[in-house]
Amino acid sequence: MLKRLMVVGIALMIGVTAVPVPVAGQDTPQWRGPNRDGSVTGFDVPGTWPDGLTRQWTVEVGFGYATPLLVGERMYLFSRQGDDEVMQALDPATGTTLWRSSYPAPFQMMPATRNHGPGPKSTPAYADGRLFTLGISGIVTAFDAGDGRQLWQRPADPVQPLYHTGQSPVVDGDRVILHVGGQDDGALTAFDAATGEVRWRWDGDGPAYGSPIIAEVEGARQVITFTQEHFVGVAAETGQLLWSRPFTTPSTTTSQTPHLYEGDVIETGRANGVTRFRIVREGNAWTTEDVWHTGEVGLHMTNGVVVDGVLYGLSHLNSGQYFGLDLDTGEVLWTSAPRQAENAAILNAGATILSLQNDAELVVLPSSRTGFEPVRRYEVAESSTWTQPTLAGNRVFVKDIETLTLWTVE
Repeated sequence: MLKRLMVVGIALMIGVTAVPVPVAGQDTPQWRGPNRDGSVTGFDVPGTWPDGLTRQWTVEVGFGYATPLLVGERMYLFSRQGDDEVMQALDPATGTTLWRSSYPAPFQMMPATRNHGPGPKSTPAYADGRLFTLGISGIVTAFDAGDGRQLWQRPADPVQPLYHTGQSPVVDGDRVILHVGGQDDGALTAFDAATGEVRWRWDGDGPAYGSPIIAEVEGARQVITFTQEHFVGVAAETGQLLWSRPFTTPSTTTSQTPHLYEGDVIETGRANGVTRFRIVREGNAWTTEDVWHTGEVGLHMTNGVVVDGVLYGLSHLNSGQYFGLDLDTGEVLWTSAPRQAENAAILNAGATILSLQNDAELVVLPSSRTGFEPVRRYEVAESSTWTQPTLAGNRVFVKDIETLTLWTVE
């Protein structure tokens, strides 16, 4: 594969069954879709996959790893162009820019992040005609989705996380929630979506790079997220800490986003394997109890998806190895040959799984409890692909380092 630039994506996650965002069936309004779980309902899976995909257009859009959002007949993309961070709206049929809005965001990368590139790494969130972004240095901005007007902006904190920002904001009602600030003093914060006013903040631990989810657990609506050294549940309305359990990785902090399965939480991170645990509430007291744990596989930056009780992912072990894991028992059902890819952005459309590897190869495989059985492989870019693709109808939108391409399945 031709690679103009090899980079390391940070803000990645595994699938989640959480509070859905009310949108049309084909819309992608936030990180990995309405449920933040990588499940796509509006993609038309062909009866037979063609030998090749059809390229409709390719446009230069700027550097970064933010997933293209598709809402109705507009596509929204967050990227970097020079010293500016840019939010733009595109016509998904042609790739034509409909509006462009930017702000100055000069940025000095820390030495440890030079291979990552200058971002942004965070995917915007769309809700009620507004777009919300988290810039690489921690700038939080709200835009009018109709014309790109900047509605409000929170400046970056003086101290940034070690590897800068990576998580993607989540909208809950009239609140935008994300972890901002430096490695040690950042706060999980809920902003008023209309004004940017801080509604609440919890500063019990610094930020991680994985993205939060909103879920109803044990009768309480809560934000579930990794932090610098913990895994926590915080009341979505007030920011009160409900429960916490220690969690660290050799990478300083995790880049995963939580997943709920039948009311339990699936926890994973580099060198931590996979754990299913239960959140237990007794009155106002909250605890967690492990159900099972496996160290045979794990997820570091790659996202996973769940189909019929099986978690499909690309383990960072063995230099990149696909796996199927039974979430009821914790049994690893199968693993692929090693050295498949460094990272993969995985989505599922019903029983079909599409995995966009960082080497620009799109792998199509059926969900299976018996093994790794790809049916097609397509080369879809000329540089590294660390960004989640966007699927709708027969369209596959692929963002590589600096360009966006529309492929169609004919």
